[in-house]
Amino acid sequence: MLARPVIDMEFSFTFFLNSVLLGAALAVDAFSVSAADGMAEPDMKKTRRLAIAGTFGGFQLCMTFAGWFIVSTVSHIFAAVQKFIPWISLILLLFLGIRMIAEGIKSARTGRGTDGTGGPAGGPADPAGASAPKKVTGAWALAVQGIATSIDALSVGFTVSGLSFTAAAVESSIIGIVTFAICIGGVFVGKKFGDILAEKAEIAGGAVLVAIGIEIFVKALLDAGSPVWLIK
Repeated sequence: MLARPVIDMEFSFTFFLNSVLLGAALAVDAFSVSAADGMAEPDMKKTRRLAIAGTFGGFQLCMTFAGWFIVSTVSHIFAAVQKFIPWISLILLLFLGIRMIAEGIKSARTGRGTDGTGGPAGGPADPAGASAPKKVTGAWALAVQGIATSIDALSVGFTVSGLSFTAAAVESSIIGIVTFAICIGGVFVGKKFGDILAEKAEIAGGAVLVAIGIEIFVKALLDAGSPVWLIK
């Protein structure tokens, strides 16, 4: 007689609740950075907002699952690199933030208009009538932001090493989806502030990135490498 299939007890209400809460906690930095992007680029299109949120959500998913995979196979490597995680986040976000601030100051000094040529869009310098919105954060910079804000997810992957492959994949996916939804809100909030700040928006966005990098580094030092959002 064939045995009845046993329901995987890993997929309980607590499991899904913890996954959502972990996703929300991990998305705090991604929310702030996506808001900074929206602030620096208040005229970005809907497709670009989705791309930004998708990038952060995708990196959170991949980093969480990578942490589970690494500690389940070669945990000694993870232990060796874990102490460098705060430094990596700090360096990446400082680099991007300072560069954004420098570009914002340069734009303000040259009096660049919305056409990016020194005159207002639709003027003599813009014979086409209206140029495409300027992308303050390109694909490369966005990828670096995704890495910088999702490195902590490796630590979360480390803490769920006891999960099966399927459960780890499901939890990582939930974290990625939650991050995506939160970052959509972050870009929207940043866009509203960008409309208010006008030409100073790029400088403000860069300052936010620098502040986030410092916050991540200081928090890691205070927590001694133990994530405060650990829910187990």
